Amino acid sequence: MAAAAAAAAAYSPAARRWYLTWGAMEAEAGGPLPGDELVAEPDLQSTRAVTIDAPPMAVWPWLVQMGSGRGGAYTYDWIENLFGLDMHSADEILPQFQGLAVGDVLPLGPNGPGMRIEICDPGRTLAFRSVDGNWVWIFDLHGDASATRLVSRNRIATPDASWRGRLVNRLVMEPGSMIMERRMLRGIKERAERATPATEPSQPGGPADRGRSALTPRRTGP
Repeated sequence: MAAAAAAAAAYSPAARRWYLTWGAMEAEAGGPLPGDELVAEPDLQSTRAVTIDAPPMAVWPWLVQMGSGRGGAYTYDWIENLFGLDMHSADEILPQFQGLAVGDVLPLGPNGPGMRIEICDPGRTLAFRSVDGNWVWIFDLHGDASATRLVSRNRIATPDASWRGRLVNRLVMEPGSMIMERRMLRGIKERAERATPATEPSQPGGPADRGRSALTPRRTGP
């Protein structure tokens, strides 16, 4: 009975909304992003976000070096490597991985689908699509000289439409992806802020202060 109650709670609309929209504002979770059209009718969409005290171009290098055998994913490497993904999260910007361009294909471990770069707009949008066409991962950045709003969106078409497949997605994949992606977003935030010199504090109510208030996330879930 306890297991059934836990499963029911995990499957509840409120819990699922929290899994899928952690950190995101309502407008971010519900609004369009460049690259959405790459998987036009997903079976699953998640939109998660974080505010980073650094400008977008200071966040960008940490994104473009991500990947297997590259800069890692800034999450729990030991979990990633249980699946042979060769993730080793870097704590510095790696110049050899900064030359990312549209059309490049990055490996996702030895057996995973390659991820092709579909959009590479420095400081604004980075979008990957799996070579099988079932998954698009979009990073959207916006902000100013003092702070960045980093939004991460996954749109996935799931070939397994069976009730078992849906149950595994709801009870395992969705909460699991939230745990991993939350750590990733926080990992990027920590690295970008550590590498960015602190700016002089603005006067209360000044332009920078108002800009920061506008970037403060309003959660869509509990």
